[in-house]
Amino acid sequence: MARAVTTLKLLADETRLRIVWNLLHGEHNVNDLAAHLGMQPAAISHHLAKLRLAGVVRTRRDGNRIYYGTRDHHIEGLVAAAFGRRPSGEARSA
Repeated sequence: MARAVTTLKLLADETRLRIVWNLLHGEHNVNDLAAHLGMQPAAISHHLAKLRLAGVVRTRRDGNRIYYGTRDHHIEGLVAAAFGRRPSGEARSA
């Protein structure tokens, strides 16, 4: 119960919800997410750190860049449902 409440509170933040929504469409690095959301990379990094610590997102390093993606299909389904969409197992485009 406590984990569910914590996760829902984490996703109740508009910026974090928008980040996860973008990650449903594929992996992104901080600069890509900042451009998509019209925000500064430092602000995106701050929110990604919280999402990573909570286990909502995963990271993958490619050279100098770190790419973020969703980690949990349950979270993907929850976010997709919040936007009135059905989660899909297929690759999604941004």
